[in-house]
Formats: sequence, C-alpha cells, structure tokens
Amino acid sequence: MLLSPLSRTRTDTIPDNLPIDTSFSCHHEQLAIKDDDEQSTRPSLSDSIPDIDTDAMAATNRPPRFVYFVVFCITIGGLLFGYDTGVISGALVVIKDDWHLTNTQQEFIVGGTTLGAIVGGLFSGYFADRWGRRVITCLSSIVFIVGAVIMTFSTHYSVLIAGRVVVGLAVGAASMVVPIYIGELAPKEVRGRLVTLNVLAITGGQLIAYLIAWALADVHNGWRWMFAVSAFPAVVQLCCLPWLPESPRVLIRRGQEDKARAILRRVYGSKVPESLVEDELASVHQSMRTENASRYRDLLRTINLRPLLVACMLQLMQQFSGFNTAMYYSATILKMAGFSSTKSATQFSIAIAATNMIMTIVAILIIDRFGRRRLLLVSFVGMIVGLVLLGIAFIFIVGLVKITKDSCGEYVKCGACALDDRCQWSPGSMLCANNGNSMYSDLTTSCESITTRDKAGTWMALASLIFYVALYAVGLGNVPWLVQSEIFAQGIRSKAGSIATATNWTSNFIVSVTFLTMTLHITASGTFWLYAGILLVGLCLVYLFVPETKGLKLEDVQQLFMGGGNRPYRRKAAAVTPKNVDEDDNAGGHSPSSLLSHTQRHREVAVGATSARAGDEIDDRPLISR
Repeated sequence: MLLSPLSRTRTDTIPDNLPIDTSFSCHHEQLAIKDDDEQSTRPSLSDSIPDIDTDAMAATNRPPRFVYFVVFCITIGGLLFGYDTGVISGALVVIKDDWHLTNTQQEFIVGGTTLGAIVGGLFSGYFADRWGRRVITCLSSIVFIVGAVIMTFSTHYSVLIAGRVVVGLAVGAASMVVPIYIGELAPKEVRGRLVTLNVLAITGGQLIAYLIAWALADVHNGWRWMFAVSAFPAVVQLCCLPWLPESPRVLIRRGQEDKARAILRRVYGSKVPESLVEDELASVHQSMRTENASRYRDLLRTINLRPLLVACMLQLMQQFSGFNTAMYYSATILKMAGFSSTKSATQFSIAIAATNMIMTIVAILIIDRFGRRRLLLVSFVGMIVGLVLLGIAFIFIVGLVKITKDSCGEYVKCGACALDDRCQWSPGSMLCANNGNSMYSDLTTSCESITTRDKAGTWMALASLIFYVALYAVGLGNVPWLVQSEIFAQGIRSKAGSIATATNWTSNFIVSVTFLTMTLHITASGTFWLYAGILLVGLCLVYLFVPETKGLKLEDVQQLFMGGGNRPYRRKAAAVTPKNVDEDDNAGGHSPSSLLSHTQRHREVAVGATSARAGDEIDDRPLISR
C-alpha cells in the first residue's frame, strides 16, 4: 500500500469508523459519501466536519479591494523589473551607434543588470527574513531611483555599466521578494492568480519600455529619457509603502499575532467565518513548531533540498530557454531578420512584448484551474516547436554557416553581413563590403527583403518568435516564480528563494553575454536549436520531479516532497476543488477504482487531508498522463 505524504500526517482528522463504498453519488453541496441503499442510516463525511458557509467560502475567490491595492503596490517592483530589463533592447540600438560599441561591450551593458541582480537576489533573502518583506520592497525602490539617475547622466561606457549594475541590485531584490510577499498575503484559492499578477507587471513593464523606445528612437539623446522614465514608478511605490502591511507570517514569527490576525481578516474580508482566519493562524503555528529550519545549512536537509533543487531547475530552464535574449536583443534579431530600419524592428518588438503581456493575462485566468504542472508541460512543448521553426527561418535569412569570415566580401547574405561590425550591405550590388567603401554609395546596415525566399524567411521568423513568446508567457514565464513562492517552509522561504533567484540571474547573465557570440560561431539557427535541446531536457525533468501545488495552503505544500521515492508522475499531489471534481465526474463514466479516487479528493476538500485504506488502489497519475 502506498500512502501519500498528506495521509501520513493528517489521517487523525478522519474518523476510523467512517465507511467507504465504491458505489456512491457525489454531492458537492454536502461533500458527503453515501450508499444509495442506506442513505438514512449510514454516516456521511459531512457529519464528521463542521458546517461550512459556502457563500462565505465563495467570497474568498473574490478578495477584498484591499488585497488588490496591496498587490498593485507590491507589483510595481515587477513593473520596474520588466522595464529595466526591456528598455535596453531599444536603447542599445541607439547607444551602440553613438558610442561605437563592439558586440562584447553590448553584451556587458545588457549583462550589467543581470550581474547586479545575482547579488541582489542572493543577499535579499537574508535581509527579508531579518527586516521583513516590506522593508526590502522599500529599499529596492530607492535603489531603482539611484540606478536610473546614474544611467540617465552617464557620459561613458563604464558609468553606464555601473548604473546598470545598481539597477540590477534592485531588480534582483524585487524578483525575489515580490512573489514571496504576495504569496504569503494571498488567500490560497487565488494565490496563483495574484502571484502571476507580478509576472503581468513584468511583461507590462517590458511593453512600456518598447513603446517608449519606439517613441524616442529618433530623438537626440532619447536613450537618456528611456532610462530616466524608470524612476517614476519607483517614486509611486515609495508613496504607497505607508499603507502596505507586513506579511502575516513574518509577524507571527515575531510574536505579533494580533497584528497578523488583523491583516488576515482584511485579506479574507468580512464575509468569511472567523474560523477560517483562526485555521490559517493555527496552520502557521503548526508549521513553525514542526519545521525547525531557519539557517542556510538547513537547506541541505532532504525535505528542504528537494524543493530547492526543483526551484533552481525551473529558474535555470526559464533562462536557458533563451527567452530573455529574445527580449533583450529582439530589435537586433528582427533587424538581422530583414526588417529594414531600427524603427521598424522596434515596432515589431512591441508586438512581441504585447504578445507576452496578453498571454500572461491568459495564464492568470487559467492557472488556478488547470494547475502549474500542466501549464509547464504545455509551455515546454510549444517553445521547443517555436525555437525549431525560428532556426529554420534563419536558414533562409542568414544561411546555415558560421559568421566568422575573414573579409566582408565572403558574406553572401545581408543578414550575415549585418552581424559583422566591420561590414555593410549594398542593396544595389547585392554585395557585402567594408564600412565606408567608396566603391558603393548605397551601403547600409539594414537588410531589405527583396526575394520571395527572403520575405518568407523574414515573416516566418517573426511568426515563430511570437509563437515562442506566447507559449513562454503562458507557462515557463510565470510558473517558476509562483512555485518558488509556494514550496518552501516558512523559516527558510526567503533564503531558499534567494538562492533560486540567484540561479535565475546567474543563468540569465551567462545567456545574455554569450548570445551574440554564439550566433557568430554556431550560427543563429544553431543557437536557437541549442536552446530547444535544453528545453527538451527540461521537459523530462518537469515531468519527473515537479508536483502540482494548486489549492494547497503554503504550510501543506512542503509535504509533497516527503515520502521517499514518490514522483509527481506517479501520483496526483494537489487537492482538487469541488467544482473541478464535478467537472471530471461529468466527463463520462468511471470505474470503481476511479470513483474511489474521487472519494479521496472529496476528503481532501472537506478536511484538508488524504487517507488511504489497506488494499485500496488510487489512480494518482497527473491528468496529462491519464
């Protein structure tokens, strides 16, 4: 007999004499299990638990306005995160011409923010536990403002990099603390939706960055205004901070239970019973009594190491998918793909950023219904397809050759010629020549799509890039941050989250400083296919090791990583809400064993636990494998 982790710890909440029968009808209004022939005499599960105000519970799916105000203020950090990582795409196109930057210098300007984010993400976890989530949010806003001022008034390459590193410190801190802050405040029924709002803010910041870059593309020193704009949202967040509450879980650890209770009451609203708030407090207290983990070395314990490896793997895959290079260098990629001017390339970059934002909204609407694991699997498959198609498109545009020619005259395609800083393309002669060659009067760094073959490759590149971004946004773009905010015990949540965040930014730095170099040595197509191969490995790892966490309290999620060698693909880990259970029931007939599985799910809803009896066989596979 194989018991789930939850069953080993919560079986005492179900009466031992509760009868089980595989012939039953499910009534989610009562959450009862009754025999059809003995409904009047057999005890039901609803008799063993307190009555629940279903209208009040439904209200938890519509949090009070206070919750949305708090989430709005916190996610300004995500907006700044998105803006400062996205604005460099448009600014870099202008700066490299003004300052005559090499590919390596461009990569380090992009990587400067990432380098700062590694440090900010790594150390913010320690201080978030010591000072609280609210204080770290305040400090990150101040650092955002300082970094924006340095970048705006920079007069040299090194000063600009310094400003990018300072901003990176704030980006790293915000990317670590914001998901945890929201996750600890949000009701569990809508936690996925509210945490994903931070990712929506990130994508919104990127879209705003592209719009501003497009508007200022032809303005003298317009790139300085691009950087200056980032200071204004940080000022707004500082103004909101006096009304932001501290995380209730942080307050409980400090012994300020009355303040924590008051905040939870405001979070859940007046329509829910007081017992719901008390149950939340009791869960936190129980977790604090049993976890006994608050130091970095506690992360080496098996129960903490497993979720840490899962979080780091997801963050690693998020960056090694190559998505952020597509955002950082989208204008460069599209210019290389044949769009004739900086402004037209930036316009299509806006379309890509808008796709990212729209599909993030889709993710917000479905993530608490379909679950984190399923969205991840779909996202990985779609991104692999998109990257393979993008590589094929670049064969038409650039050719499947290494772009490391000794002389400009050896390039036969404009896309390859445009990537070499020494060279320019002559549309009239259809030749590549050295910069300033007096033999050609029409030299340009832009590529005009002249032949039908080139046009097909150009539009295929744009379509596959948009498809790739859409599938990223619906899953891999948001789920790692959400899962990271859920799977760690309270005592080490910030510290573990800081390590996972540092993993994200370290891999981001590696990818961002190698992308252009890789396109020069293994071709653009080879680079995209390499990312696709990495995603294929990630798909297997997600299938084997990432559990479902929807619908569970934060204090219950960690139990998914207990229990020896169990794997997520062998069992259904998350509690299922009554609505989803009924939807499954209506899908068709069920065998006795699958009906018994539904019995177990109703028990999870009613008492928050899973119980299995000797000899019972439970269909615990994830939905995708049924």
